Amino acid sequence: MTDLIFARALHVLGVVIWIGGVGMATMVVLPAVRRGDLGTNRLQAFQAIEHRFIWIARTAVIIVGLTGLYMIIGLDLWDRFHTMAFWWMHAMVCVWLIFAFVLFIGEPFILHRFFPGWVKTKPEQAFAFIHRVHWVLLTVSVVTVLGAVAGAHGWSPF
Repeated sequence: MTDLIFARALHVLGVVIWIGGVGMATMVVLPAVRRGDLGTNRLQAFQAIEHRFIWIARTAVIIVGLTGLYMIIGLDLWDRFHTMAFWWMHAMVCVWLIFAFVLFIGEPFILHRFFPGWVKTKPEQAFAFIHRVHWVLLTVSVVTVLGAVAGAHGWSPF
């Protein structure tokens, strides 16, 4: 049982670092980049910050995924995916899948290929799009975190 307690602690720590970073990027970094507060070369400022955080986020997502799966197996929670009373379990998996895709496929293979050119031709539109996407991801993540914490303590709207 101690291993499951440790897994849950690592899981929560990973979520705090990962979603906290999304919150910081969405509410602090991207507005500063868009305004040019971090220098006139907004793409360089964005990439410098993104480059430093991307591996932290990737590591956190891997830890969250592994510990989540470990807890599902260790506590035999598979049946929770058969009822909407545990909607937050589905939401956690969906949010994890979205971020895993964005961090391991979307960012390195799509964003890095097309974003610099988009910034050169339409910088306002490019940064506004990235900022909107971050707001959507943050909103979905916050709803999921709130639902998971409340659900783990017995609350359910169903």
